[in-house]
Amino acid sequence: MSQELYKKAVATAAVEWLRGKVGADTVLGVGSGSTVRHFISALATAELRCAGAVAASESSAELLRATGVRVLDLNEVGELPIYVDGADEADAELRLIKGGGGAMVREKIIASAAREFLCLVDEGKMVERLGVFPLPVEVLPIARGAVERALRERGGEVELRAGFISDNGNEILDVRGLDFGKPLDLEAELNQLPGVVGNGVFARR
Repeated sequence: MSQELYKKAVATAAVEWLRGKVGADTVLGVGSGSTVRHFISALATAELRCAGAVAASESSAELLRATGVRVLDLNEVGELPIYVDGADEADAELRLIKGGGGAMVREKIIASAAREFLCLVDEGKMVERLGVFPLPVEVLPIARGAVERALRERGGEVELRAGFISDNGNEILDVRGLDFGKPLDLEAELNQLPGVVGNGVFARR
């Protein structure tokens, strides 16, 4: 089965899982990326009615509106019952690397506002240890050089994501070679670097 068919299969399974859990008054959190695009399409085809959705990216918001789903601001909604998103890597303890699409900061914010996080991954995304996929780090443009140096001091091989600006107006550094022995500590440590807006380690939950 191709990777796209795997993504479509997990997206369809997610919609089926939501049946009975989502009603006309439910507001969903919806992430970003290729698997989420399949999820939004499956959601429309299944005619699963909800009150609206909070989207983690402008591209997801556009897709949701195109399928007739009302897009809401998180500040209007507060706590969400369920957040649905994919991941670039997941380990056996359900710690993730996200941000291949560059939306990990908004994804983390919306995920933190949800009681449940339904993560859509197929077996190809499961790894014994995180870190095969380069870790995205969102930085303020003025801090890019300083953050690059700090990441290299930690053993990272840093590459600026060329021609890409996040929905927040910031740049993305893709980093290989960091020590993922303690993902929770790494997530917190990187967030403390001045100029880092957020990183793609999802280990706290």
